[in-house]
Amino acid sequence: MYQKLTPKQKALTINLDPTIYGTFAEIGAGQETVRHFFRAGGASGTIAKAMSAYDKDFSDAIYGKEVKNRYVTQNRLRKMLRYEVALIEERISRDNNPDRKFFSYANTVTTINFDKTVRGHGWVGIRFQTKENEDYNEIVIHVKFKENDATLQQETLGNLGVNLIFGAFNYFDNPRTLVESLYDDVAKDNLEIDMIDFSGPAFEYVDNRLMSLQLVKNGMTDAVIFNSQGSNMLPADVLYKKNIFAVRGSFRPVTKVNIDMLQNGMDMFFKDAICTHEETEVLIEITISNLRADGDIDERDFLDRVDILGKLGYTVIISNFSEYYRLIDYFASYTSGDIGVAMGVNNLLMVFDEKYYKNLSGGILEAFGKFFRNGMRVYLYPYKDPETHQLLDSSNLKVEENLKELYKYFKRNNRIVDITNHNPEFLEIYSREILRKIACCVKGWETQVPDGVAEMIKERGMFGYKDELPLKQFS
Repeated sequence: MYQKLTPKQKALTINLDPTIYGTFAEIGAGQETVRHFFRAGGASGTIAKAMSAYDKDFSDAIYGKEVKNRYVTQNRLRKMLRYEVALIEERISRDNNPDRKFFSYANTVTTINFDKTVRGHGWVGIRFQTKENEDYNEIVIHVKFKENDATLQQETLGNLGVNLIFGAFNYFDNPRTLVESLYDDVAKDNLEIDMIDFSGPAFEYVDNRLMSLQLVKNGMTDAVIFNSQGSNMLPADVLYKKNIFAVRGSFRPVTKVNIDMLQNGMDMFFKDAICTHEETEVLIEITISNLRADGDIDERDFLDRVDILGKLGYTVIISNFSEYYRLIDYFASYTSGDIGVAMGVNNLLMVFDEKYYKNLSGGILEAFGKFFRNGMRVYLYPYKDPETHQLLDSSNLKVEENLKELYKYFKRNNRIVDITNHNPEFLEIYSREILRKIACCVKGWETQVPDGVAEMIKERGMFGYKDELPLKQFS
């Protein structure tokens, strides 16, 4: 457990370190971070320059123009960081400043507007060295403000900036501690961090997907998204004004059932929403509660699942939304487009279980108001009981007696529709059985997963796979 320091203590520690030297460039929310360093004392040996190119024309003259005149962007932030570091290298002689580690800190932020209709958000980052003459590292984060006052948001931003600079130089060898320390003297109710990216020689071993997982696990954000290449994505960039189609599951491992559900449900969604794949964001969702199903989160298991999904070309969202209505509410905060969710019969029965909504003042009716909002549809994949061989779909599944009429309402209004073009051969594929066979090296499961998945599981020893058969095989 690291020792928590106040922003003043952190700023003073940095100022008193003769090896740390750099610049501050803050756009949009004032000189809130550098103010801490000036007030702490001893800043003359640390701060090479502090500036705020607030006017857009002046900012363009320094950093260049932005596409569509968007200034609160990741691209703008990285331009600022690299421009400022280049200036230090150009103007400060290494011969006259031995053992100095250069850095540039920057942010480009918009705070809450006058009408309080836009909460405010921004990009914050640092480009820094951990040793003299080594290549630079970068940490870039995206923040969303929750406070209702611009001055309070600026103060929060200042504290966050100090935490980032201190963490970069003191916790670069422990990224988890660095992430946790970003909230020192910052309340989670006041600020959300929904994307973080580490790069550079000090972070060669860092998997940014695991860092994203830390954000959700630590309650810093409700959801993170990364693409099929494993790169962290800003949720707003992925979801804004898009149609959204999502499938939730454990994907341990992904099976032909999962893909059949997704592809056939997606085809129906495109017809119902009258949209194309290009206009739609398709997401595979895994919840934190699912990752914790066997206790604490197994990070290797997490990476195994998302690596396979990435190989299949899917974008993955890791969320803190145990209840489906919270997931839909989250999507709706970014888009007014159509939303569809594919799920199995068991998941739909859980949606109609009142015990999950005891924390809502409006109970299940409030949850359904958020879940079935804006024409949202459930695309239901049937389930074949392995013992009775009965096929369950929307026509014969049984909900509680007091909810039958409510269920009928959604079904009659086509808010719950069956995926009728499913492959009947896949209905006897069960992921838990596949998982047991993999762990016990029993052959036959390979044909029940998508092409290329079995080879990946075997090559990397995923899900407990071993090359040698145990003496007592699975039966």
